[in-house]
Amino acid sequence: MHGHTQMTSRAKIEVDTSHSYGDLVVHESIKFSVAANEFVCICGPSGCGKTTLLDILCGILKPSRGHVLVDGAPADPKTQSISFVFQEPSTFPWLTVRENIETGLRIKGARRADIDAKVREIVGIVGLTGFESYYPHQISGGMKQRVAIARAFATDADLILMDEPFVSLDQPTRERMQREVLDIWRHRRRTVIFVTHNLEEAVFLGDRILILSAKPARIVAELRVPLDHPRDPLSPEFMALRAQCVHWLHAPAAASGAQALDPIG
Repeated sequence: MHGHTQMTSRAKIEVDTSHSYGDLVVHESIKFSVAANEFVCICGPSGCGKTTLLDILCGILKPSRGHVLVDGAPADPKTQSISFVFQEPSTFPWLTVRENIETGLRIKGARRADIDAKVREIVGIVGLTGFESYYPHQISGGMKQRVAIARAFATDADLILMDEPFVSLDQPTRERMQREVLDIWRHRRRTVIFVTHNLEEAVFLGDRILILSAKPARIVAELRVPLDHPRDPLSPEFMALRAQCVHWLHAPAAASGAQALDPIG
């Protein structure tokens, strides 16, 4: 095993699914792939089935038709290294901040010294140093969400799925969390699929943005974001990309197939 193997993910994702609940068609022929270590944002109108799609991506829900492959094998959270960050912070109330973050590492049977080093590093990145022995009820919602994100990245999961993790945070906390997630992602490269209905967040974070239509959800556009980090939301290039996202988000659902778009600029 050479130098940086553990710092990068191997997960390449291939998705080709349709999903229905009885007569209700939720997704129709959603096809895309994600390269190893890529940060892909998925946007769509409320109620278009973004969370259902994440459940399918991590293998806890079987699609009605089609498949999700993680490195060529069907997605399965029992056999693959997949972490999930939810909308609401999912901390264990009876564990301290440190114990919450190291849960996945302990389950994997990591050595104590490795756990301590990894937790120390990631606690520093997310700004929780000094709070390791606090319990969730003693810290704010934003800090709880940092704990959940730190736990997801600490396990060195190959694939990290994030379901609107900042939706309940106030704007300044949200912006700080976005920067922190990018910081961790740059330190510990992983394949990340991040669902959001906030277009500015998608342009700020993603290498690529997939825009879904209303139900039945289809991918109506795929935009590459060729901007270096840190990105300036007030720059003309950023605003042009956001405007493209707005256009496609409001495009008629009948738009035929996905458009792979060259960014403006």
